Amino acid sequence: MSVALVVERVARKSFQDLYGLKASSKSMKELAERHRGVQFSLGINMPSELLKTCYAERNPSTLYIKGVQFFFSFSLKKEGISIMKRAADAGYERDVYTHAIIRAIFWCDGQYFTGIPRESVDRIGKLVRSVKWGWVLWHSDEFRQHRALFISAYLSSFNSCQCANLVERQCLCLWYIDVTKDDNMCDRCFWIKEMGMFLRDFEPISLFRDTRKW
Repeated sequence: MSVALVVERVARKSFQDLYGLKASSKSMKELAERHRGVQFSLGINMPSELLKTCYAERNPSTLYIKGVQFFFSFSLKKEGISIMKRAADAGYERDVYTHAIIRAIFWCDGQYFTGIPRESVDRIGKLVRSVKWGWVLWHSDEFRQHRALFISAYLSSFNSCQCANLVERQCLCLWYIDVTKDDNMCDRCFWIKEMGMFLRDFEPISLFRDTRKW
């Protein structure tokens, strides 16, 4: 197997491994640079120049990082959602999920849920909500307002819908929303649950890496 093919396969598999190859030797760096446009895994802690290069070449995971930070950290919602839409259109599944959830919460637009297989939602949602972006910032007042609006507008109907057995009936809050019903929920309650978990668990992106400089 040629060295160039090895580099290509490593690049397609892992952002971190590609960076390791670049650091190993001058020849490896030159080969790795040729394959820098492939899709990498989320790499917010990678060197700035490498991230800038990936963003310039419209790498979907890098678009996702920038879009999320623009939307949540800088309150640049129009710019942030536009960037996330590009990554979603490229099929980057974390962004497909995040973009759909944000559209539903902030614009009451649930049309993007139809493009996400229900059997994949649990896995992708856990990935999105588990990411610790670094130095955690408080959510904006607008985010907290949308969370309060969601609780007042949707939780009562979620609990009263007879689409599935109620496992636990707790106070009207988001804390127990993931264990309130069994898996036989209707689509509406299924996505109410996902939005509730996002509002409960998602952390805003840190300013540790300012993507406005990309």
